[in-house]
Amino acid sequence: MLFREEDEDLELLPFADRAEAGRILASKLSAYSGRNDVVVLGLPRGGVSVAFAVAGALRVPLDALVVSKIGTPWERELAMGALAEGGMQVLDLSIVKSLCVSEENIQEATATARKELEARERLYRHGSPPRGLEGKVVIVVDDGIATGCSILAAIAAVRRRNAARVVVAVPVAPASGCAAIRMEADEVISLAEPEMFLAVSQWYEDFVQISDEEVRHLLQRPVDSLPRAA
Repeated sequence: MLFREEDEDLELLPFADRAEAGRILASKLSAYSGRNDVVVLGLPRGGVSVAFAVAGALRVPLDALVVSKIGTPWERELAMGALAEGGMQVLDLSIVKSLCVSEENIQEATATARKELEARERLYRHGSPPRGLEGKVVIVVDDGIATGCSILAAIAAVRRRNAARVVVAVPVAPASGCAAIRMEADEVISLAEPEMFLAVSQWYEDFVQISDEEVRHLLQRPVDSLPRAA
């Protein structure tokens, strides 16, 4: 199931910040409010800020799902894939082929992503296991979708942990970017899907980078400290 706002709701853009985007997103998730079988997972780092607002409004538990981008050899910020907790890997073969990325390059980039992922897991969890997801409705939240690799890797990781249902919820995504995600998730909710999409950051007035310390703080903060969803 794909939920998509009509074109007039592009007036929501730009969002003031991630917290505002999360509050608006929560209003579209009211069916999951207060349910004891629902868990919200935010993708660090920016996605955790959105997810905190969602979990707080819905009064459901929050956790992080750590995903690390697999960057191209020539431009680390250009993702050719993503690696999620549990070793779940997704590659964008169109980028791999168009840039003629070798298998050796892929293995090296994946090893770098794995080190980053493991370091973040240690930083956020201090050795504690991730929250159990078996039989749960899991709402996977990010601050937006660009290539979709991170979300696809996250969905695979959640499926592997035997979630009953996977809902992807994002404030903004490219109009052409949800087809593959719609095939893997049970439900996709996006507030806006603009045609002209260059980067997630262009749809926020304040898109300041979230630090690892801020992520840790949000994960430790009680979600019921925020107002409940209307």
